[in-house]
Amino acid sequence: MSYKYLFGPVNSRRLGISLGVDMVPFKTCSLDCVYCECGNTTELACDLKEYVSFDDLRKELDDYLSKHPKLDYVTFAGSGEPTLNSCLGKIEYYVKTNYPDYKTALLTNGTLFFIPEVRKNAMHFDLICPSLDAVSDEAFVKINRPSHNLDNKTIIDGLTNFAHEFKGQLWVEVFIVPGINDSISELGLLKEKLLLINPDRVQINSLDRPGTCDWVTVPSHELLDKVKSFLAPLPVEIISRSRSNPITESTAADIEETVVSLIRRRPSTIEELSAISGRTIDEISSTLNLLTNKGMIEKNSVNKIIFYQISQK
Repeated sequence: MSYKYLFGPVNSRRLGISLGVDMVPFKTCSLDCVYCECGNTTELACDLKEYVSFDDLRKELDDYLSKHPKLDYVTFAGSGEPTLNSCLGKIEYYVKTNYPDYKTALLTNGTLFFIPEVRKNAMHFDLICPSLDAVSDEAFVKINRPSHNLDNKTIIDGLTNFAHEFKGQLWVEVFIVPGINDSISELGLLKEKLLLINPDRVQINSLDRPGTCDWVTVPSHELLDKVKSFLAPLPVEIISRSRSNPITESTAADIEETVVSLIRRRPSTIEELSAISGRTIDEISSTLNLLTNKGMIEKNSVNKIIFYQISQK
């Protein structure tokens, strides 16, 4: 079966072997973040609806999970904001009920927890990783470029209230954009809100692959260490790029389809594509050359690391 909404499994830095479930069409989101690896938001949305149907998601999940693959998480994420899909809670419950051996995770920008339906849909995940990059309106607008329907105070209050109700693991991600949210004043506001949220982890992230705006820079290790120290005694960790362990199972017989599916959702290195697909470096290299010659993909460099991404031409 060729999958339209499932991708991976991906060797995630945070989640181990993670099967991705894409809940919305590319690129439907409530934010248009300057660092997003998926590129510019093409549909800036805050309205909940069944962007991808429950039945379509169920069919693909049944086909894949019935084979009992080795996974650490079934992760609802992808090329947009998954909480926008009104069937999120229903499909997560389906996985939990029919495939109880698998943990479920939700990667979200955290903007919609002020909506009761979103809180209900998310309540039974094993792990939720929301983002919180800025507290001041100025920094929020510069980094996250939100839908005009969103107010940052309402967003943070919604996330805080949800955190106090949620029984699973909550890991809040903070993306550092040098020159915008790394000042003492901004970090002070952020720390104040994080202490109220009281997450199980605070994960400091930064640019390590091509983002939407080329002016976003890579922070130094010294800066990230200072941010970590400033946010103490919160349980802070810095997310760093690490070598992936090879995955022997490939989710698609056709390597070209697999590679395109993966890099459509995020720019990837040749090593990552090899690890995720279970193919050799030589096989991946040949496929990348073929796709480049077809004009389907292109190379980009961040911090001297070569990434492959869908062609913007």
